[in-house]
Amino acid sequence: MKYLADIGSYFIMLGQVFSRPTKGSVLRELILKEIDELIINSLGIVAFISFFVGGVVAIQTALNIDNPLIPVYLVGFATRQSVVLEFAPTFISIIMAGKMGSFITSSIGSMRVTEQIDALEVMGINPLNYLVFPKITALLFYPFVIAMAMFLGILGGWVAAVYGGFSTSDAFIQGLQQDFKPFHVVYAFIKTFVFALILATVPSWQGFYMKGGALEVGKASTNSFVWTSVLIILANYIITQLLLG
Repeated sequence: MKYLADIGSYFIMLGQVFSRPTKGSVLRELILKEIDELIINSLGIVAFISFFVGGVVAIQTALNIDNPLIPVYLVGFATRQSVVLEFAPTFISIIMAGKMGSFITSSIGSMRVTEQIDALEVMGINPLNYLVFPKITALLFYPFVIAMAMFLGILGGWVAAVYGGFSTSDAFIQGLQQDFKPFHVVYAFIKTFVFALILATVPSWQGFYMKGGALEVGKASTNSFVWTSVLIILANYIITQLLLG
């Protein structure tokens, strides 16, 4: 019953986010601030992880090709499929559940502890619209982060395969082009938009409805990561079944 109540409070929050909107000029400043904190500040860690994981995928694929009948271009093909279909949209989002999610939950939770949210309500401001709507809007730019992760993951695979002596550049590029289906990219970005909504709302929900003091802020951040990761994995399964099944 507790979980049902929690889920109910989540959907109630979503409904209230879009009611009683805050003044446009104020929202614009909040959205730009959230873009800087959630999107731009995440580019560095996403670039680092994507490049080297793409390299690892290429190396592991090459090391498992010990049959001379298997074409060398399979290294590029496997790297593209792994990065585009799963690594960039799904696993980067789980990593962002830890980075973005913890930041969102702790920032809103701290405002709850210090009664800043109560102050917003006293001033007649809808705190959910003021705090959560800019985060949802900022994460509309999240697909650009995933697009960068796709590019750098494939680039990292190319560098590792070519300069590691596992494949030639021509063979790797041939693998990238082999049996390419544009819908796979569309599928990846559909997932990305759903994950962006989860990343913006679930941590906000955990932070907004937390009770207690500073210790509970830490617990709420942990719960936020767990809930967000589980929902991303479930959404990934459902979307994959619907679009590729």
